[in-house]
Amino acid sequence: MGLFDFAANLGKKLFGKDDDPAEKIKQQIEADNPGIKDLDVSFEDGKVVLSGNADSADALEKTVLIAGNVQGVSEVTVDGVTAPQQQAKVEYYTIESGDTLSAIAKRFLGNASAYPKIFEANREVIKDPNLIYPGQKIRIPLD
Repeated sequence: MGLFDFAANLGKKLFGKDDDPAEKIKQQIEADNPGIKDLDVSFEDGKVVLSGNADSADALEKTVLIAGNVQGVSEVTVDGVTAPQQQAKVEYYTIESGDTLSAIAKRFLGNASAYPKIFEANREVIKDPNLIYPGQKIRIPLD
């Protein structure tokens, strides 16, 4: 999977100047528990480096999105994570101003009422389907 880019000035505010960003990001990932074991997180100059063992490709993708959708994070690297190959067709999308999950579902899945499929694929990143924000990166399951 390699490197993912994110908008550093957007996202969930997770840490302050006196916090250890790597520890806060690790706690967030573990709290949402997407399915990664032996997780290690490092953070320097906006770049998160992850290592560990993911149960599935979906778990790895969700871990990347949890880490990347944090304010102050501009890149996430996962070269140190082992995971099975993604078998499903998945696309990444960066939410734009005015987007709704139903509009995104209509665009990518052809049916606005299919938005729960997108919500479920991003439950660790989107806690409420009505609360998404511009710059947030999500996964779109196309299968």
